[in-house]
Amino acid sequence: MALKAFSDSGVWAVLLAAGLSTRMGQPKALLPWMGASLVEYQLEQMAESRVEGVVLVVGHEAEVVMGRVVGRMGVKVVENRGYERGRASSVVAGVREAPADAKAILILNVDQPRPAWLIDEVVEAHLRSESKITIPVQEGRRGHPVVLDGSLREEMLGITEEGLGLKQVVRRDGGRVGNVEVSSSLIYLDMNTPEEYLEGLGREGEFGGRGSA
Repeated sequence: MALKAFSDSGVWAVLLAAGLSTRMGQPKALLPWMGASLVEYQLEQMAESRVEGVVLVVGHEAEVVMGRVVGRMGVKVVENRGYERGRASSVVAGVREAPADAKAILILNVDQPRPAWLIDEVVEAHLRSESKITIPVQEGRRGHPVVLDGSLREEMLGITEEGLGLKQVVRRDGGRVGNVEVSSSLIYLDMNTPEEYLEGLGREGEFGGRGSA
């Protein structure tokens, strides 16, 4: 699977799939999703989006997850052996492997499935904006994915779990953050428990096009 370099956007994605999945009870990256696994679905959607390349961060059950993505061109896989320290360590591991000259970096968890068209809404808004950080919103409520300018790379590499991870970067200067209104409430979909997963499965019909409620 080769990732498109649409208009040479320079935007790379960091897809986080390293967590313990304690509340889910099984690796979230491997859960069935729209005819594939969550990790495969998200990589396919990123391949169809304006993202130029993806850094997939694995940790818990690393070999099993990597087995689902072997041979996918445009995907760099990095193992975070310290994944038990928390999400911040995986963000750092992923950002470190993204190209140093990346124009921007999009951060997304594997348990937050997002269709290509929704990723593009956020990426395109960021590329049009002068904001250093772009966050999708509906009615003032923020969601995911978040896109951060490449100039913030060193700040991203300096985050810690104790410092609330990426919130350290987002909260440092509110003036550089741009909220972008998007067409779908899928920006809030976050599946940490079996109940949330079942709820997500019930929303599969919303993934087919823009403007889903």
